[in-house]
Amino acid sequence: MSAALAIGGPTAPPRDNGELVFAEPWESRAFGMAVSLHESGAFPWPTFQAALVARIEAWEADHQAGECYSYYACWLGALEDVLTGDGTVFSDEIVARARELATRPAGHDHLH
Repeated sequence: MSAALAIGGPTAPPRDNGELVFAEPWESRAFGMAVSLHESGAFPWPTFQAALVARIEAWEADHQAGECYSYYACWLGALEDVLTGDGTVFSDEIVARARELATRPAGHDHLH
């Protein structure tokens, strides 16, 4: 069971010369988490794709002029939506963990 990544369209990950492009380490981690969870049977890929489309459409409807688009922010939001939607995790757990990680100094995104 492998993730069928779109090559074109709104759900297609950013690429350069056919290779996936990640601007920040967290982006590749979010990508890997979604693909790994899908491949382990946590959710069907079409469910994730639908959540990703919904997140991208919501961003397009709500963004302000000049606001920078982040594909992987939508990707991570879609993963959160899928996992909270099926009860795998609870949104308050996600918020608490995000706060904990945000308090770490820059460059210290690993556990000791």
